[in-house]
Amino acid sequence: MSRAGALPAGAGAGPVGERTSSRRGAWAVAATPLLAALAVLFAVFLTGFDQRSAMPPDVAARFYGFFLDRYPLFAFALVYGLVRILAAMLAPGPASVVRRLVGGAIGLALVLAVSLHPTFGGLVLRAGFGTGSGAFLNGTPMAIAYTMGAGAAAGLFGLATGLGARLAGRPGPALGGGRWRRAGRALRGWIAGFLALWFAAAVIGLARDAGFGPWPRRPLDARDLVVAAGLLTLAALPHVLLAAARRRPSRRPG
Repeated sequence: MSRAGALPAGAGAGPVGERTSSRRGAWAVAATPLLAALAVLFAVFLTGFDQRSAMPPDVAARFYGFFLDRYPLFAFALVYGLVRILAAMLAPGPASVVRRLVGGAIGLALVLAVSLHPTFGGLVLRAGFGTGSGAFLNGTPMAIAYTMGAGAAAGLFGLATGLGARLAGRPGPALGGGRWRRAGRALRGWIAGFLALWFAAAVIGLARDAGFGPWPRRPLDARDLVVAAGLLTLAALPHVLLAAARRRPSRRPG
């Protein structure tokens, strides 16, 4: 091959390599929150952590109670949401360092507030439980009432997490096209994100029915670990795929 023929091939390899690197980066940012939630789950299993473990009384009073007992996997969903914001803070992008630090701190505080105030579950699980139980008591079939409750919890959690990630520097929708086209893309992204989190809320709410044991009243055993890891992965997978697609570089004709 002549030098003249090799130069175009070498010049074209750069953008391809950059796109491949960008795709890998997108997958890394998207998958990190799920991996963090699974890592915390595994750490809880290895350490035998449960409600008998030494904790300050005020902290124990805030965490242990009805909502942790009924929806235990929300503890790991909270890790997912917090790390989603941290990933947005650290991911490559045009946001300034000041915006990442200030916006990320606000986003983390927002997710913690809606998830832990006044006690574990916060407004998120209270909204879901109140909506679902209220609908059921008014004659709605259990399956539909449960779905409504999962949607209420997902909407509040998704609003806090999405706003937090945006404040922390996550890029918004692409700016190409007219105003209505941009609004349509933003609306489709919001709906897709809500549906992904709605599915996640419905899945993790079924932990007890799926055979997850009485943690935190006793330590996790191997069966609990497998059940919880499977449910968390299944629940988060649509949102992970969506987050990766949002960050994947778009193909433009050369």
